[in-house]
Amino acid sequence: MRQTVRVPELPEVEALAAFLRERAAGHTVDRIEVSAISALKTFDPPITAAAGQPITGASRHGKFLDIHVGDGLHLVVHLARAGWLHYRDSFNAKTPLKPGSGPIAVRVRLDDESGFDLTEAGTKKSLAAYFVTDPRLVPGVSRLGPDALSVSAEDFAAAMRSRRGQIKGVLTDQTILAGVGNAYSDEILHAAKMSPFALTNKITDDAMVRLHEAMRTVLTDAVKRSVGQKAATLKSEKRSGLAVHARTGLPCPVCGDTVREVSFADTSLQYCPTCQTNGKPLADRRLSKLVR
Repeated sequence: MRQTVRVPELPEVEALAAFLRERAAGHTVDRIEVSAISALKTFDPPITAAAGQPITGASRHGKFLDIHVGDGLHLVVHLARAGWLHYRDSFNAKTPLKPGSGPIAVRVRLDDESGFDLTEAGTKKSLAAYFVTDPRLVPGVSRLGPDALSVSAEDFAAAMRSRRGQIKGVLTDQTILAGVGNAYSDEILHAAKMSPFALTNKITDDAMVRLHEAMRTVLTDAVKRSVGQKAATLKSEKRSGLAVHARTGLPCPVCGDTVREVSFADTSLQYCPTCQTNGKPLADRRLSKLVR
């Protein structure tokens, strides 16, 4: 049973960008050090070009964090499943990072001796950093669908119906809709009272409007809770606001039914049978055909 909440999604990345705008913007980069060589996916311009350049801002593209450096340079980071940003008010040592320094993939040192580490837990290393002149040069950014917080109801419905499949999978496909991952898709579907396995081609217009409204509400509320938090407290804030995700076996806060789980090879989803599937539990796909 998987009960962890690790993957940074739209609200957390939005909050990290806001935190960096407040804490790091205006400071000059002393240097950027790369410990996990495989994490840096670009070589031109070289990462050394960041030295002496100011941090001018931070923004988000879906689940990609974009740190603006100098005049037209960008450190774009995808934190993957187990990545995070740890801000340090002061680094204890100026000794350069050695390759393979534990969970640290990239370290950004600033002129006031503060800075931040981009880290990744576990053995599966997927965190990716790109130092580019245009965020659209990052393959994952260039392929993003419309942003979940700005897409209109009409464009949202068109995007969802552009691919026939189960709504849970379509919601989390970043080429169709940018920003929603495993955790918030569970929350959105629960708020919309929709089965995660409803087929996109069978969802009525009214239900699609309800789903769009639920997405806007869930994500907007999560952003409001997250922005203003320090990077160190964002994960616990995310966990505290969840209704069904990572709450298998606990009571649904809406109806009191027991939150159920469906497991897959390397992930899982959670849902409330009473709120979402007319009281019918969904069968584990590994064991039997899904109940819709």
